[in-house]
Amino acid sequence: MDSRTAPSRGGTRRTPGRAAPGVRPRLRGPAWLDGPMTSCHLVIGAAGLLLAIGLVMVFSASAIEAALNDEPAWRPGLDQLVFAALGLVALVVAVRLPVGLLRRWSPVALIAVTVLLVAVLVPGIGTTYNGSRAWISLGFTDFQPSELSKLVLALWGAHVLALRGRHLTVRTLLLPLVPVFLVLSVLLVREPDFGAAVSLALVLVGLLHAGGAPWRVWAVIGASGVTAVVLLVVSAPYRLERITAFLDPFADPTDTGFQAIRGFYALATGGLWGVGLGNSAMKWNLLPEAESDYIFAIIGEELGFLGCLVVVTLYAVLAYAGFRIAHRSADRFVQLASVAITVWLVGQAAMNTGYVVGLLPVTGVTLPLVSAGGTSLVLTLFVVGILIRFARSEPEAIEHARRAERGRLARWLLPVPAHAVDPVRPRRPRPAPRPGAGGVSRAGARLAAQLDPQLDPQLDPQPARSGPLPRRPVDAHPVRRPTDGPRPDRRGAPPAGRRPERVPGRPADRPGRSR
Repeated sequence: MDSRTAPSRGGTRRTPGRAAPGVRPRLRGPAWLDGPMTSCHLVIGAAGLLLAIGLVMVFSASAIEAALNDEPAWRPGLDQLVFAALGLVALVVAVRLPVGLLRRWSPVALIAVTVLLVAVLVPGIGTTYNGSRAWISLGFTDFQPSELSKLVLALWGAHVLALRGRHLTVRTLLLPLVPVFLVLSVLLVREPDFGAAVSLALVLVGLLHAGGAPWRVWAVIGASGVTAVVLLVVSAPYRLERITAFLDPFADPTDTGFQAIRGFYALATGGLWGVGLGNSAMKWNLLPEAESDYIFAIIGEELGFLGCLVVVTLYAVLAYAGFRIAHRSADRFVQLASVAITVWLVGQAAMNTGYVVGLLPVTGVTLPLVSAGGTSLVLTLFVVGILIRFARSEPEAIEHARRAERGRLARWLLPVPAHAVDPVRPRRPRPAPRPGAGGVSRAGARLAAQLDPQLDPQLDPQPARSGPLPRRPVDAHPVRRPTDGPRPDRRGAPPAGRRPERVPGRPADRPGRSR
């Protein structure tokens, strides 16, 4: 008998490629990718290899420029190594953070990052570099609030959409997410930092995609985005020069197309295998920003096409891991935040590699985990820690971690989440309005208690409703009929041995009157 149509022990047949009833479908892939800890291992492996490649390439790309500036050749690489160590500490902190804590503090973080973006624009507080006032000097380093704004928008937006459930209307999906994004984008453009604004738009796209935005929303957002880009390009001459250099960089090879052309030469020189690690010619002050914006070109020159392919493959693995976490998680907030963070990181990497190879205009964004930059590296490693925390909160991952035997260091560095869905601290219930206060009279409270004996206005945590009172059940308080027994006399005295019955909500019959 064919095994594909053989009946199971329970007497039912199994259909290949179809999940059992009640089991959520999973992303298809090889069997070894279906392990409970696969998401966590993929994030750690891909991010760790990208960080290692980035440290080596920053040492290589920045040594010559540092020596030409009468500095030790190892100084920029050592600074990057220090920031990587700080980033690893931030990663451990993020792994240990409860998801509920991230949700509760995301509105406060949004207010704080908005204040920082406003403070950057104040002369004397913000530091200008390459014509952009986007940094705040901390003495030992410069802090860039625009990098923090991307993470805060991803967490806050996921928190807001998660509170509204899975079935969102267009209004609940866009408000207040889009207005907050517009406020942050205006502050970023005022710096000006167009690349950061585009990266922030990637976070918004990830949130709307995970929230289930319909096609008409994408049409409106696409048209609005194209219109905004055209207006920004026309309003600033340097942005128009970037577009012109992107369309034809060889038209002005000594000015607007200089950086792009040098990047092409670096990639062409590398070929398939590269010229060897440390043997780049473009890093001899021939390629501006070789260790940050154009480090992918140095990778292509020294490690060749294969080195670039390895970097792109690692970002693809990181993208697969992020979407896998969102697919397998049981927490709605984790699903939304994972998609937003993954779209942001991988989209920013695509933008950087795209303008290096000439497919996109130069926007000045860095290559996550690879380019030189203190704030960017520490924040990106913190984001990687959040993804690891999300991966470990998958239901199967929690079950596997509780069964496995681990050492003391592993238990401290990678604690097992208590819940697959972290509870959010509920708000305190409003105190019930006292009878006679808040528009509720004492008579109305007594009448409501008579109509529903289980209702106590003193203990009900819900505020009083102004609508009609609930209808009394038919058999709750039966009304006496003439056939039910003897009636009281005309003076209102009850028959012997019985007490008069009252209809709730109606005054008692007056003595001396007949019905």
